[in-house]
Amino acid sequence: MRRELDKFVGYAACKSPEALDRETRAMGILKLDANENVYGPSPRVKAALASFDDAHIYPDSCQTELRKALAVYTGVAAEHIVAGSGSDQLIDLLIRLFVNPGDEVLTATPTFAMYKFFTELAGGKFVTVSRDDEFNLVPEKLIKAISKKTKLIFIAMPNNPTGTQISVDAVKKIIDTGVPVVVDEAYYEFTGQTLAPELDKYPNLMILRTFSKWAGLAGLRVGYGLLPVNVAEKLDAIKDPYCVNAAAVTAARESLNDVDYLMGNVKLMISERDRLFNALSSIKYLKPYPSAANFILCKVKARIALQIQVVLERRGILVRYFNSPQMENCLRFSIGRPEDTDRLIAELQKIGEM
Repeated sequence: MRRELDKFVGYAACKSPEALDRETRAMGILKLDANENVYGPSPRVKAALASFDDAHIYPDSCQTELRKALAVYTGVAAEHIVAGSGSDQLIDLLIRLFVNPGDEVLTATPTFAMYKFFTELAGGKFVTVSRDDEFNLVPEKLIKAISKKTKLIFIAMPNNPTGTQISVDAVKKIIDTGVPVVVDEAYYEFTGQTLAPELDKYPNLMILRTFSKWAGLAGLRVGYGLLPVNVAEKLDAIKDPYCVNAAAVTAARESLNDVDYLMGNVKLMISERDRLFNALSSIKYLKPYPSAANFILCKVKARIALQIQVVLERRGILVRYFNSPQMENCLRFSIGRPEDTDRLIAELQKIGEM
C-alpha cells in the first residue's frame, strides 16, 4: 500500500437511517443532515424510471444526449460540457488532471471537505486561508496565499457548509490572477448567481454543478462541468467511459424537461429556509448564519452541539454536527417541508428547557 496513505482517514459520510435502531426508525426518520431535496425528483423522472428498460445496455460514453440537453439548459455549448458521477467525481478528475505530488490546491476554509479529500489522495498539498468571523471569503487574503506551486483554486459559490455567498466580482478578482479556478456552483439554482457567462472570457475558469440539490437526484449521482474546451477534452479522455449510468442519464434528461416544476420546489425550500432561520434565531442557545443554499449552519452557545445532535437522533431527527477549526460546536440543518421545520423547532425548544 502507498505509505503516504497510512494516515488518510477518508470522508465521514452522514449516518444512514438504516443504521439506527428499530425503535428510533419507528418514530419516522426526519433526515436533515445531508442537504438533500426533501421533495424528491420530478414526477417525470419517476415515470421514466418505472418504465426504464435499458439496464442491460451500456450508457453512451460520449454523453451526446445529456450534453445537448445541458447545453440548452445552461446556454453553454456542448463541447464545453462533461458529466460525471456527481460533481465529486469531477473534482477528483480535475485534481488528477492538474495536480502532481507536492503541488498545491488552495481554498478558503471552512468549505466542502471533498476538496481536501481528493487533493491528499492525489498526493497534493492542501493549502487554506481562513474565512472571516461571518464565514465570508476575503479575496485579497486568498490571492496573497498563491504561490508558484498553486495549481488549482476551489471556490464554493455559495459555500458548503456555511451557506455564505461570494459575489461574481469578488470571484473575478481571483480568476484574474491567471491560476486555474474551479467555481463550485452546486447550489446555483438556489441563487441564480453564476460565472457561466464568463466562460469564454477566462481560459482558467472551470464551473461545476450537480443535479443532487435542485433536481432531487442525489441517489443517482449526476454532476457536470462547464469547462474550457481544452480542459473538457482532457477530462473526457481521463474519465471512466461509462461514468454516468443509463438510469441517471434518463433521470437528468427528464429533470431538464421539467425545470419549472423543480424550480417550484426550489422556491418552496427558499421560503422555508427563511422561516427556519427566523425560528432558529428565536432559540437562545443557537446562532444561525444567513444562507444562500438549502441548509442553515448554527453555532451552539453555552451547550454542547454533539449532545444536541445525539438527543435529536434519538428522537428520529438527523442533523449534521461540526467541530472543526472555525466551526467548533456547530450544527447544520438541511431545509425540509413546513411540517419538518415544525417538528425540528419543537424538539429544539424542548432541549432548551432541559
